[in-house]
Amino acid sequence: MKLRLLTVLYFMCWSLAAVAQEKLLQAGPMVGYSEMREVKLWVQTKEPAKVKIKYWAKDEPGKVYTTSEVRTDAANANAAHLLADQVTYGKKYSYELYINNKKVKRNYLLEFQTQDLWQHRKDAPDFSFAVGSCFYVNDTPYDRPGKPYGSTSFEILTSIHQKKPDFMLWIGDNTYLREPDWNTKTGIQYRYTHTRSVPELQPLLGSVHNYAIWDDHDYGPNNADRSFWGKELTAEAFRTFWANPNYIFDEGPVTGTFQWNDVQFFMMDDRWFKSPNSRTTDKAYLGEQQLNWLIDALHSSTATFKVICVGGQVLNPAAVKENYSNHPEERQKLLDAIAEAKIKGVIFMDGDRHFTELTRLDRPGTYPLYDFTISPLTAGLSNPKNEANTLRVPGTLVQEHNFAIVTVQGPAKERSFKVTIYNAKGADIWQKEVKASELQ
Repeated sequence: MKLRLLTVLYFMCWSLAAVAQEKLLQAGPMVGYSEMREVKLWVQTKEPAKVKIKYWAKDEPGKVYTTSEVRTDAANANAAHLLADQVTYGKKYSYELYINNKKVKRNYLLEFQTQDLWQHRKDAPDFSFAVGSCFYVNDTPYDRPGKPYGSTSFEILTSIHQKKPDFMLWIGDNTYLREPDWNTKTGIQYRYTHTRSVPELQPLLGSVHNYAIWDDHDYGPNNADRSFWGKELTAEAFRTFWANPNYIFDEGPVTGTFQWNDVQFFMMDDRWFKSPNSRTTDKAYLGEQQLNWLIDALHSSTATFKVICVGGQVLNPAAVKENYSNHPEERQKLLDAIAEAKIKGVIFMDGDRHFTELTRLDRPGTYPLYDFTISPLTAGLSNPKNEANTLRVPGTLVQEHNFAIVTVQGPAKERSFKVTIYNAKGADIWQKEVKASELQ
């Protein structure tokens, strides 16, 4: 009888301890980049704690691996990056989060995958990814008076998750810094934490790989440029809260690149080097150093599709807001470099504008360039009715909350890049399929 009572008490104490650790979880876990030999994961606790991940291949559940344990700390917003480095290419994994050595239960699926080794062996595997920008989360004490700017519903996050993409591209304005935020590390970490903690976001973070760039609102004030005094702080926060695979520059800009099967993504920073809007000389957008890297990287890339991700619109000819057309010399340098080198398969993707549209630039003697603008997820909507985007593809303007799912599929000689725009409920609005053979 005494032994039975002790057993019951033991399990009661264990259960209470497990519940206590669940209450320590602030946000995540989130799946970051995926490669053949490692996967990065992220988690945030409410106070300093020890965190680790246990994971196993779904086809070998008996072999359980554990990441190195990391202690979160307030200086880094109690966020931690965890590396799953005992993985094999082309597999799907399940995983569990442990805080202070106690398993934290989640009521949704936790999984990640490694990329496949297909090169020189077979055609690149088919895959899909989600794209979205302008994710505003209301926070009444710090919001503008009056009607909330952001959507009061987060069903769009559930809709994205239900499409089961392999990964998601967050292409700018992924959080919205407010006036109390951007001048201090405390404020910046608060805003990132508040945004990252949305309950409806957690299943998407936990099972879909995530990659990100930024735009003005997660960089600093509205339309912030290279003069922004706090950009070192916001760059630090970006690296803390996202798990991208690399950064081309050691400090500062969040420029990077990654490849998923036969598609290479060029993750550009349209803020760090950008000149103030009112300047009439030295009109930098990406800036000389970053632009030269991009041109070199495009030359080097052997990817079927080369997707250039930028915070603001690239091909819209209307020199309004913060479109690249406000920087005509630099923009033309990029377009000329693509044409002169006969670089195949270039596609642009961007956000910022609070509406979605497809812009097509026809070029004499070569293939047309496409610019998919996808916005917003939850932020306020805009109306470009007086804007002269003469290159907009008819029927592609969307003025409601939306996201994209891109499917890359087909054998090597018939590879296609199909973009489908969905509304917040997950109903499709329009589609555009581009064949690799059309981009040569």
